[in-house]
Amino acid sequence: MKKLFVLLLLIFIPSVYAADMVIGGDTLYRIVKGDSIELISAKLGVNKKNIIKDNNIDIKKNLRIEQELKVNTRKIIPKAVDDGIIINIPDRMLYFFKEGKLKSAFPVGLGMPSWKGITRWRTPVEKFTIIGKRKNPTWHVPESMQWEMMMEGKPVKTVVPPGPDNPLGGYAIDTSIPRVVIHETIWPTTVYQFRSHGCIRVMSGNMEKFFQDVEINTTGEIIYNPIKVAISGEGRVFLEVHADIYGKIKDMITETKRLIDEAGVANKVDWQKVGIMLKEKSGIAEDITL
Repeated sequence: MKKLFVLLLLIFIPSVYAADMVIGGDTLYRIVKGDSIELISAKLGVNKKNIIKDNNIDIKKNLRIEQELKVNTRKIIPKAVDDGIIINIPDRMLYFFKEGKLKSAFPVGLGMPSWKGITRWRTPVEKFTIIGKRKNPTWHVPESMQWEMMMEGKPVKTVVPPGPDNPLGGYAIDTSIPRVVIHETIWPTTVYQFRSHGCIRVMSGNMEKFFQDVEINTTGEIIYNPIKVAISGEGRVFLEVHADIYGKIKDMITETKRLIDEAGVANKVDWQKVGIMLKEKSGIAEDITL
């Protein structure tokens, strides 16, 4: 049981290797009461299709409590900073650095690509500063979301007080980007998905710890890197591919070749494996060294 617990911590307090750019790895997850594939995906930051495939899960059958699942949580850190926050949209991960080290990394939920053809709720690519922290926050409903409620025939709310029905949960961290808040969510299965209205949703346990650790005036950046490449200290080449969820990359193949060329390792990689990864877009960092 102790070994299992340590393995699970890899996604939250990462074990960094490969020149400090690759975190996580093969781990075990033991199913608890209330778990679903969607919730496990949200907890660990792993695509549910990977969990299903790696464990030969029959989605028509219920998961068994205490059942152990093999899960690969390996990821490439998209950008390192001395102090601050990096959120990579295709990755659906938040990376928090302090004093030159990665203090924590955890899955987040981000803005939906479109709603009835409207793209206004995508999470923006932008630099920001933390300007406030609120415990038991009140939610002032943006006008755009009031309009959505009206369009769907729902009661239009303007203010939601603290409590179990507040989408911000118990903790909210305000950024300098208008209407973009990092907050706990009352819908945990929407973490590691693109279902918010631009805000950054965080699982309860991760949010409580992050709320304590992060300080006002901390800087951050939201970036968009669906393809990530890293070179280990031993010279191994790692590639991680996500879906281009907002359609910002003109050609994923060309972009991957460009990044590998820039790293100076084009003659060291298995291009057949690269091609497979570009098709699968698993979101798992894999060794592509020849």
